[in-house]
Amino acid sequence: MKEQSRINKKAWEYRAYEFWNKRDGRPEEKAKKLMEDPLGNLKKHQQYFEHVQGMKIANLCGSNGRKAVPLALLGAEVTVFDISEENKAYALELAAEAQTSIQYIVTDIYDIDMQQHGEAFDILYLEGGILHYFHDIEQFMTILYQLLKDGGQLILSDFHPLRKCLIGDGEVNYFDTSIRSGDVAYKGYFDEQEQLDFPDTSLRLYTLSEIINALLGAGFIMKRFDEHRGWKKEPIPWEFTILAEK
Repeated sequence: MKEQSRINKKAWEYRAYEFWNKRDGRPEEKAKKLMEDPLGNLKKHQQYFEHVQGMKIANLCGSNGRKAVPLALLGAEVTVFDISEENKAYALELAAEAQTSIQYIVTDIYDIDMQQHGEAFDILYLEGGILHYFHDIEQFMTILYQLLKDGGQLILSDFHPLRKCLIGDGEVNYFDTSIRSGDVAYKGYFDEQEQLDFPDTSLRLYTLSEIINALLGAGFIMKRFDEHRGWKKEPIPWEFTILAEK
């Protein structure tokens, strides 16, 4: 396991299960909401998953299963690859409570067994702020390419790189390539005194051109690029979604 991955694994295995219960409720509570409207719970990406019955989908960095479980309810065969045992615990309980099943593999994405999983998936789905956890985006995109069947689709959604500059009020260097320490995403949900014990993550921020060029360099054909407003409809580019094919 790479040093950056080791650092991020430690961070994402610190009280993550407790956080998911804080934010999303107990697995049985969350499962009821997902079962009511599986497609709707995929939110802005639901258009891509209307007909996934019988398809093999890999949800990389799939976290607590909040996207994997709806996909399984829609009839897909879903495999989650994620670095956190705590995320896995919540996700498997969530799937069981939703009366479905997912495969959950705890691994560094760089270490995925390609003899077993190479060219195995019809769709790869990644969302929610992932890319900054990987210091080698070219290798990361190559791994995604290797996981897909010929003709398979990649749906990649992440934080828009311009967001950090707009929020930073001009003080953020968009072209900064340094590796830095950062808070794990859910640290702010805990009391200030508790936050002192949280381990840091290791981050590398990318420009939009770095992301797109790494995708194209891996061999993907980009079919669509969408930009999304903020979660509260803020008039700035908050997230993006790329649809690409192998």
